[in-house]
Amino acid sequence: MVIEAYNHGQRTFGENYVQELLEKASNPKILSSCPEIKWHFIGHLQKQNVNKLMAVPNLFMLETVDSVKLADKVNSSWQKKGSPERLKVMVQINTSGEESKHGLLPSETVAVVEHINAKCPSLEFVGLMTIGSFGHDLSQGPNPDFQMLLSLREELCKKLNIPADQVELSMGMSMDFQHAIEVGSTNIRIGSTIFGERDYSKKPALDKSAADLKAPVEVAQTH
Repeated sequence: MVIEAYNHGQRTFGENYVQELLEKASNPKILSSCPEIKWHFIGHLQKQNVNKLMAVPNLFMLETVDSVKLADKVNSSWQKKGSPERLKVMVQINTSGEESKHGLLPSETVAVVEHINAKCPSLEFVGLMTIGSFGHDLSQGPNPDFQMLLSLREELCKKLNIPADQVELSMGMSMDFQHAIEVGSTNIRIGSTIFGERDYSKKPALDKSAADLKAPVEVAQTH
């Protein structure tokens, strides 16, 4: 289905699990049929899996940096890879405060981005990402988690003197992407709407954050 979507013009794809991303990105058919493919990693990344992720062919962006230690590990691993291009990264924020979601506390955002810009020369900070809570009733107003990410971008840009149009916002999935676009999302992660639901019975263990993203492959679309 990746090749079919690619043939219809989609170039940016994402995955929640490191091993599955490595397998898909290394597939000879995908490599030969999709020369311009751009892979985003959008699941929770444990430090012991960083080197494996950095080996993924056509890895374009890591959307889930959620600590200074992880940023340092990714920076070191990408540097050792010897790529001429910096790896694009987003900082993940836990805007809903749910224990089942990964990400920084909103109050930590500026410090972590500042660290990446100052101490991680092999990384290029490009935006903020959130999952947010599910099932928000829009009759009660805009999703507060999306509103928080917008506010964090404004605060970040003001404090670090970064133009707002240089900070992407990755928010919105299959169930709420239309609302996310309306309030200012630049990247939406659509999986189940396009590829169908993931069969979790085949997974021996699940990361809670990734389990919330019910799709075998997520598609990130920039608007």
